[in-house]
Amino acid sequence: MVYWFLMVFLKVIIGAIQRIVLIEGSSFNWQMFSDFEGRIQCNNRVKTYLKKEALMISLEVNGKKCKVDVRPDTPLLWVIRETLGLTGTKYGCGMALCGACTVHVNGEAIRSCVTPVSSVDGKRITTIEGIGKTKEGKAIQEAWISDDVPQCGYCQSGQIMAAIALLKRNPKPADTEIDETMSGILCRCGTYQRIRQAIHRAAKKMAQGGKR
Repeated sequence: MVYWFLMVFLKVIIGAIQRIVLIEGSSFNWQMFSDFEGRIQCNNRVKTYLKKEALMISLEVNGKKCKVDVRPDTPLLWVIRETLGLTGTKYGCGMALCGACTVHVNGEAIRSCVTPVSSVDGKRITTIEGIGKTKEGKAIQEAWISDDVPQCGYCQSGQIMAAIALLKRNPKPADTEIDETMSGILCRCGTYQRIRQAIHRAAKKMAQGGKR
């Protein structure tokens, strides 16, 4: 009887530990144990997990300089959305596949969901909230409205950021270059024809010096 009770007790304890400490192969649930420092024994192998300290990182976002106190491996997307409160940049896949999280870093379009904030320390970041300050941004905004591009709108911040980067790189892109660039930003509503048309409209307006 005592043996049975002891086995049940041990099974309950082990089950509780397994629910708390989730170890799968070499991975560790850092969400639950983000401040854990030390060693744990797993399959007769000792692995050391050290706490990653937060750092003060300097950013320039939409022309404004700021400092954020975050862990260096925090994705730029979460710093933009959660720390700075700029929610126009969207989370789509978290794997740099859909492009909804696209922002500009020093003028280049990047996927912020997989970009560690430490890698952009001291660099210029532009989000969808700040694109109206450039001639390409203003032209794209007006063309998007004129051609009624968005449907659900979820991917549009990524689409617009990619389109602006394209026009900065080439003010007169051909259909093939537009299609190649914009196909990297997933539009579940399939508005790629209107996106192409709007980019041509914006390019034409820029060539005319911004005149309608």
